[in-house]
Amino acid sequence: MEISNIMKYLVMLAVVAVIGVSVNLVHESKVLSYLSSDPKVCINCHPMLTYYASWQHSSHRDRATCVDCHLPRDTFLHKMMAKARDGYHHSLAMTLKSYGYNLRISNDAAKRIQDNCISCHSEIVSQMLTNSKLYQKTADSAVQMGRRCWDCHRGLPHGTMRNLTATQNNFSGR
Repeated sequence: MEISNIMKYLVMLAVVAVIGVSVNLVHESKVLSYLSSDPKVCINCHPMLTYYASWQHSSHRDRATCVDCHLPRDTFLHKMMAKARDGYHHSLAMTLKSYGYNLRISNDAAKRIQDNCISCHSEIVSQMLTNSKLYQKTADSAVQMGRRCWDCHRGLPHGTMRNLTATQNNFSGR
């Protein structure tokens, strides 16, 4: 056999190996499942079990999934861009185990959640704004505007968890 034929076979073997490793990585990481809106996708990562288990027992379970609250709902492109950006940050944190016991929301994600709360509860929010204007008498008794919904509604939809160990082992399976 000539050297050039051996090199061709080695190159083909290397290409097949790279394709095989890539296919295995896609399969093992369940990367295609992230295109779905199924809440079970969120528990592909171990730290999310606590949030999933608490959401299952919340009033939002039958009305809103993870993506309804955590991703933009204006366009498909914005939704996929946010999913990709969050997924990158999540996978980095999970790989490096840098998330700790208390997950913190980014400013971008907090804005998305706030916008989605207001979108779903627009009637009650507009009533609150109207009431705050009607009954605002002094600075001391005024309703504080500009707060996030979860400043008052802390327990929705994930309960009053202290950290990721709060509902440890309460979820029986995937």
